[in-house]
Amino acid sequence: MNVIIDSHSGFCFGVVYAIEVAERELKSTGTLYCLGDIVHNNMEVNRLKKMGLVIINHEDLTALHGCKVLIRAHGEPPETYQVALKNNIELIDASCPIVLHLQNVIRQGFHEMQAVSGQIVIYGKEGHAEVNGLKGQTNGTAIIVGDENDLYKIDFTRPVRIYSQTTKSVEGFHKIVKIIESKMQEVAGDGIVNFKRNDSVCRQVSNRSGQLREFAARYEAVIFVSGKKSSNGMILFQVCREINQNTYLVSSRSELRKEWFNGLKNIGVCGATSTPMWLMEEIGKEIKQLSS
Repeated sequence: MNVIIDSHSGFCFGVVYAIEVAERELKSTGTLYCLGDIVHNNMEVNRLKKMGLVIINHEDLTALHGCKVLIRAHGEPPETYQVALKNNIELIDASCPIVLHLQNVIRQGFHEMQAVSGQIVIYGKEGHAEVNGLKGQTNGTAIIVGDENDLYKIDFTRPVRIYSQTTKSVEGFHKIVKIIESKMQEVAGDGIVNFKRNDSVCRQVSNRSGQLREFAARYEAVIFVSGKKSSNGMILFQVCREINQNTYLVSSRSELRKEWFNGLKNIGVCGATSTPMWLMEEIGKEIKQLSS
């Protein structure tokens, strides 16, 4: 059996940086707190836990004093930095530069919208770590829309600035933009529509959709490796599944089923921006053993 690992899959540079920072600190001190899962992949999180990484939540943060805490690639709202300052906590900030830039842009847009009684809209997943950080730049007032069913939250008679969570799809963002613009134009009639869009989708993430479509089409079956909590993983899994119905989602080699590969000769293995290459390689080896 021929099993090929997709060379374009695996961690995006933001996740790579965060993990490198964590590993350096752990090798130096042996212990490091991390605010939330450093990456939405339980296998990688468990690997780092064995090195001394301790996952905490925001409630835990308020009880800590005089220690080091890693901020992962997703970024954090201003409140997190305020708690750290109050509790003498040294923050090791591994926020993705693209996310940090977006936070700054949203903060500026928020101040502009305050002057005209406007609204900040973020296309993203409610409760997602990155979205929480983005919403924090607006004092918690940003309107989060995941799809067109959430558009009732917007007042179409008032100015709107819309941004996107960096890991959402470009197609989804443009679809939402088109609907909002249409509704605002309908309400305004012949009047001026005060609506601006900011396509803040990370292209390193969004470009993977096209790459994965080509990859999935080349194989009899595709194993997509991702943690179940990864938004990016669930989106890219569906991209593969649309092209190849024999696409299976797994988070570890224990979830593989021998019957998936009966009579097949060419299998592709790929994953999300939160999937480590070592895990895809491990699963590739397991597939070969199952088919032998």
